[in-house]
Amino acid sequence: MIETLRKWFSIGTEAIAGAMLAAMFVTFLLQIYSRYVLQAPFGWTLELCLILWLWIVFVGCAFNVRDSDHVTFDIVYLMAPRRGRQVFALIAAAAIVVGMAISFLPTLDYIDWMKMRRTSTVKNPFTGDRIPLRTIFSVYAIFMVAVIARYGWRFVDVLRNGPPDDEYDIPGAETDPPAKAEKLP
Repeated sequence: MIETLRKWFSIGTEAIAGAMLAAMFVTFLLQIYSRYVLQAPFGWTLELCLILWLWIVFVGCAFNVRDSDHVTFDIVYLMAPRRGRQVFALIAAAAIVVGMAISFLPTLDYIDWMKMRRTSTVKNPFTGDRIPLRTIFSVYAIFMVAVIARYGWRFVDVLRNGPPDDEYDIPGAETDPPAKAEKLP
């Protein structure tokens, strides 16, 4: 049941990120059309592309990017014995959780302060009002909560099951020696 929910949640967040990317692409094409064909550029297209990019990055990093997709400097980690890798993984997960947790309330305070500033050109399609920057930057708070939960769970998982060795397979590296080639007649 939980695995099914996780699968559907992952599909949903990928669909949301994909829809935002498609909207950004269409907005970008509209920007090109208005600038070079109509000779009258729309001011809101650039700002909307920036807003969508911000949301794509943080939604994608919070919910879709796996740990193995990140660039890592893991030479020492891979050389360490299993117990050492477990200690490294615990320290890394705890540092991320503590760092994000410490900065969470000041970040929320700053995001809330942004309510008095608004977008320059992008307007809410329902009310016609310019959008408060608090609404736009709220995605970072969502990102922080997701990262805290994700690495908190990772800490518990590493305590229970040891270090995540399967995530650190080097692409192209062979674990088994190559098979002997047959001689041609």
